[in-house]
Amino acid sequence: MAALVIAEHDNARVLGATLNTVTAALACGGDVHVLVAGHNAGPAAAAAAQIAGVTKVLHADAAGLDHGLAENLAAQVLAVAKDYSHVLFPATAAGKNVAPRVAALLDVAQISDCSKVVSADTFERPIYAGNAIATVQSLDAVKVITVRGTGFDAAAATGGSAAVETVAAVADAGISHFEGSEIAKNDRPELTAAKIIVSGGRALGSSDKFSEVLVPLADKLGAALGASRAAVDAGYAPNDWQVGQTGKIVAPSLYIAAGISGAIQHLAGMKDSKVIVAINKDPEAPIFSVADYGLEADLFTAVPELVKSL
Repeated sequence: MAALVIAEHDNARVLGATLNTVTAALACGGDVHVLVAGHNAGPAAAAAAQIAGVTKVLHADAAGLDHGLAENLAAQVLAVAKDYSHVLFPATAAGKNVAPRVAALLDVAQISDCSKVVSADTFERPIYAGNAIATVQSLDAVKVITVRGTGFDAAAATGGSAAVETVAAVADAGISHFEGSEIAKNDRPELTAAKIIVSGGRALGSSDKFSEVLVPLADKLGAALGASRAAVDAGYAPNDWQVGQTGKIVAPSLYIAAGISGAIQHLAGMKDSKVIVAINKDPEAPIFSVADYGLEADLFTAVPELVKSL
């Protein structure tokens, strides 16, 4: 049977996490279909049809499917899930909001945060903040999976030519509605999609120092800015910069950690980065255990010197 990927999109385009989820779906074997559920989401459906490896796009369009309300989206997934052996969601805030509802309604066990597909019924997922990998086998007829994007390469966004099939939209459940949103504007790359990330920890001491020391380095490198949970909790950086088990999971080509000690929950969010550079004056800091390059130095001296040399 085929696998169904639930697309994350903004009605105009398909978001990056969907591409990683398509790669995971391809590893499950069989055809890969994508469900684009939204309102006036024709452009997103057309974009999904171009993803390499996708053979069909299901397009459900209705006002009740706008903004990805979990109750309505779960019902839409349930309406088509019987035709699939695997239903895969990106392991994002949106995916994690809907997948458990679908699994519960199907009365199956959810496979969360899948980082590797071993076979059609066997998967790997990190546990204990990534310190161990569990191999999980599911005998359920429909396997509901959330996919850790950093575990899979993104499928090519172009090159495919899938057919777009319109499916009937489910009725609005009427038990939730969208009130509004405040979108943070950022000229930098989005954290989970950035190729380079500069992150700071509590050692920076204040939000002013965070900006004064790290922003010039990020500007030089064209990097996104990240932060440890301790820095966010202290008010040095906004919540959407947090990297870690309770923040965002990232795997850039280059991750620079300045003044971050390397608590387990932070390492779980960034240790899959291709190259990790750690700057810390504590030689015993756990961050050095995962770093490819470590600089034992005062970040207030080392980072400005690094900026000058670039």
